[in-house]
Amino acid sequence: MGLVKDKLSAEKLRGGYYTPKPIADFLCRWSIDSSTQSVLEPSCGDGNFIESAILRFNELGVRGKKLKGRIKGIELLEEESIKAKQRAAGLGLNSNTIENRDFFNFIKKNNSVKYDTVIGNPPFIRYQNFPEEHRNIAIEMMQSLGLNPNKLTNIWVPFLVISSSLLNSKGKMAMVIPAELFQVKYAAETRVYLSKFFDRITILTFKKLVFENIQQEVVLLLCEKSVNHGKGIRVIECENLDDLESIDFEKINGSNVKPIDHSSEKWTKYFLTEDEINLLKNLKSDKRIIACGDILDVDVGLVTGRNEFFMLKEEQVKKWGLEKYTIPVASKSNQLKGIIFSDNDFNLNSKAQNSIHLFIPPNVDFDELPEPCKKYILYGEEKKFHTGYKTRIRKRWYITPSLWIPDAFALRQVGDYPKLIINETEASSTDTIHRVRFKTDIDRRSLVISFMNSLSFAFSEITGRSYGGGVMTFEPTEIEEIKIPTPVELNVDFELVDSLIRERKIEEVLDIVDKEFLINQHGFDQQDVIQLRNIWRKLSNRRINRKK
Repeated sequence: MGLVKDKLSAEKLRGGYYTPKPIADFLCRWSIDSSTQSVLEPSCGDGNFIESAILRFNELGVRGKKLKGRIKGIELLEEESIKAKQRAAGLGLNSNTIENRDFFNFIKKNNSVKYDTVIGNPPFIRYQNFPEEHRNIAIEMMQSLGLNPNKLTNIWVPFLVISSSLLNSKGKMAMVIPAELFQVKYAAETRVYLSKFFDRITILTFKKLVFENIQQEVVLLLCEKSVNHGKGIRVIECENLDDLESIDFEKINGSNVKPIDHSSEKWTKYFLTEDEINLLKNLKSDKRIIACGDILDVDVGLVTGRNEFFMLKEEQVKKWGLEKYTIPVASKSNQLKGIIFSDNDFNLNSKAQNSIHLFIPPNVDFDELPEPCKKYILYGEEKKFHTGYKTRIRKRWYITPSLWIPDAFALRQVGDYPKLIINETEASSTDTIHRVRFKTDIDRRSLVISFMNSLSFAFSEITGRSYGGGVMTFEPTEIEEIKIPTPVELNVDFELVDSLIRERKIEEVLDIVDKEFLINQHGFDQQDVIQLRNIWRKLSNRRINRKK
């Protein structure tokens, strides 16, 4: 089965997003050699990998009767399994090659069978959207392997883990996996499992998206159960599919492999050199460095339940006569241009007709409300805005909860770099922007400047999560995890830094803050600071260039 996005139509679930032939051919070429006796494809769809595997065996001189029994394909959807059987038959394999059944049930009944090679592209479907009878077996099987998957997981995770467990002592696994493997929390346990289970893991990434019509970034995961030398992990970056042709594994075998950390940490760091990885590793235990969570609490912004109704432009406030019944709210990252959000910033955003006025009537029953509020609420009910999940479960659907005003804001989605923004207004923020409370007496201007340093920027790139579009996303806990040297009062011109950020001159800001904060105040070595800047540039450029 190919990579499938959530909630696709039945038609797309049956036939959508199958693996491009160059990828299937490459993975079979890497994983099948003259000694391979048994190959499993756990979710074979209409047979892309089955065809590539047969052709690879043919290339090695294995055909006809010699091929019998070497390939097993499993496919849940009957219509797809019929197509796969026809493809296999057309290439000389009998219909027993493909079984129309659930992979997890198949393994439960054949759990003693081991394979030399497992290949494929497991479905990418949320756990909740996968048929319950199958997912329950999948979770049981993962638990039997010592794992404790949660219900936020995606079904590709049990496919990957259980497929690994079916390999013989010298087995290989070659799969197309979402790049989420590198960074999402629900795959943390899987990263630990793979790092301990395999001697060598090679991950091939692409600078350009390789599946047409979807923004999901994928990687090719090549795992070897037993190798004599070159144990660890390596990342090979390809420009596009054409580059697969030029990879010579005999030449690179055992080279560029880095020691693998058997922890749940994200794997983004493996894009770095071993020296760069070691620098970050050593800094984590440096006594000068703390986590941002030691000096600030980060929380989500308020959830209106229906921004279209609750978030108003200045002209809408006037039209409905709601001037007394709104509060200011920051609603998008681009409204926070500097490292301070002032009344002047709010007014400029308001004049630009941004939706930054939150409708918040008195918290009383409808009959007691002022007339302008009643009219606007009735308009909302005509539009069925009160029937959404978030609004429906409230005592009064028109009252947005959690209206506290933060000390500062933090960006949930980051383009070029993360930042903290002091809040000098009475504004709160929607859930597109996180709210921050300071836990330290350090001058808040020094604190937000301190965050703009190469060390914190480098750590932010391996703490946040980036998908196909180049944007990095942070949950509140991930911002709290970013490393920062202990903040001190800084002798830095705040207005200068703020204006440079508004002018998008981030390198100039880093030059100022690195010199004063990292080198002068904390005594960091200049060469280390240069290396940290390069780590940030390398990872952020890689991420940002993906959207081009």
